[in-house]
Amino acid sequence: MKTQQTQLTEEKIVEVLSLLKNSDGVELKVTVPDGDRQSAVQELDLDVLDCDLRHVIFFDTHDLQLSRAGVVVRARRARKGGDSVVRLRPVVPAELPRWLRRADGFRIELDAMPGAFVCSGSLKAGVGNADVKEVVQGKRPIRKLFSREQRAFYVEHAPTGLDLDALTPFGPINVAKTKFQLAKAIGRQAVAELWFFPDGTRILELSMKCTPDEALQLAVATRTALTRRGITLTGEQQTKTRKALQYFSHLHGNNRH
Repeated sequence: MKTQQTQLTEEKIVEVLSLLKNSDGVELKVTVPDGDRQSAVQELDLDVLDCDLRHVIFFDTHDLQLSRAGVVVRARRARKGGDSVVRLRPVVPAELPRWLRRADGFRIELDAMPGAFVCSGSLKAGVGNADVKEVVQGKRPIRKLFSREQRAFYVEHAPTGLDLDALTPFGPINVAKTKFQLAKAIGRQAVAELWFFPDGTRILELSMKCTPDEALQLAVATRTALTRRGITLTGEQQTKTRKALQYFSHLHGNNRH
């Protein structure tokens, strides 16, 4: 999803406040423009030796049927253990079933970028790194990475008849993740993730999580701190997920011809 920075209307502000009230948490995000990436790495003193390395894999069809339905299916390998996620976005929290809100691993989160926001509902579960690797290698069915609750969530929102095992693995994508101090006045660490795509392109995303009550004040403080460090906030914003899905959809589409 690409977004241009815009001024939020009064109607949008009311919507944001309503979503904040019903969210479990907020993640403030900004994508650093390609031309500013190296200077941002230097300005924020991001050190590759401090990074945790991860493998991220998405699952969809070649023509992104899941994405068009607002469903994201993802698995991840990491040093501390893997995980799998079924995510629906956008969501209206008040419209979600009670069983889902009470399910272990379910979380409603508001993602806020410069001039844009989206609310998502994610059902997460832990999986073994070896299991994820075997799925990517085609040695294990995709459905084995997901719990019974995740599969039920998927069936409820995915296009009718599109089984998990019929999806195509997109990836893995190499990701380097590290924490850094944005500003002492903010009093908490931020996260930088650098995503490396097979063709050499990269995405640098800076983010910070907070509670809904802190979101508005922290958003202003974060914006001020980034601007003082010379990081541009007025360019196009593209989420990592959207970039990855579009990249691999195009790649698989070309390979089929």
